[in-house]
Amino acid sequence: MTRHGPLNEFCWMDLKTHDPSGTAAFFSSVLGWEFAVDEQDWRRAVKFSAGGHRVGGISDLAQPVYPPGTPAHIAYYLAVDDVDLRTAVAAENGAQVVVPPFDAGDQGRIATLADPMGAVFSLWRPSGFAGWPASPPPEGEDVGVDVPRIEAAPHRMVLVSEDPRRAQDFYTEMLGAPLARATFRQGPYGATSAPQWELLIGVYDVEAVVTRACEHECGLVTLSRECGRPRAQLRSPEGLTFRIQPLGL
Repeated sequence: MTRHGPLNEFCWMDLKTHDPSGTAAFFSSVLGWEFAVDEQDWRRAVKFSAGGHRVGGISDLAQPVYPPGTPAHIAYYLAVDDVDLRTAVAAENGAQVVVPPFDAGDQGRIATLADPMGAVFSLWRPSGFAGWPASPPPEGEDVGVDVPRIEAAPHRMVLVSEDPRRAQDFYTEMLGAPLARATFRQGPYGATSAPQWELLIGVYDVEAVVTRACEHECGLVTLSRECGRPRAQLRSPEGLTFRIQPLGL
């Protein structure tokens, strides 16, 4: 079986929105992402790039494939060696299968699940394009190549739940290996909301991102500091959320 990219880590995201043009304008202005129609895709899907590297797509929830009333959200795709096998293992370990494995045209094989904590994610075995570029290696790890640090590119995924150990064990069991580029943190969730995966993005200037976001009337930013370094949570007008930290941490 051909391996097209890193396995056992998240590798793609899809911004599912009721306002594709407004969402694209917001993230273009605040993060510098470049949105454009993929001319090589027969679907003419809109995809976006960070530093010239494609990192995600954008989907219109008005399309009939989505049930009416579907809220705006971000779908994250986890690269695996065998979608059917990993789906079966996940179900045996308490996951809910939301969408069973299927072939998504020439994009690869996909399934969507909710883990035992309630966080939704998709498994993806790509047919060709493997997703966003590999993250920089952990400090002290030598991979033998120079991995560029790209501004506003995916850095790692974060899952906050009441039982991070259980969450981490679930993904390790499902994958047969630890989930790479992911952090599991302790935190409460309300009765009306479930844990969800969030993407951590590295930028050169967190305060500049905050300033640009504040120029949008409906854009929200929560700024905090850890060890003297600024961090932020960025929320689009529809509630699509990302975590922001200085590049290189």
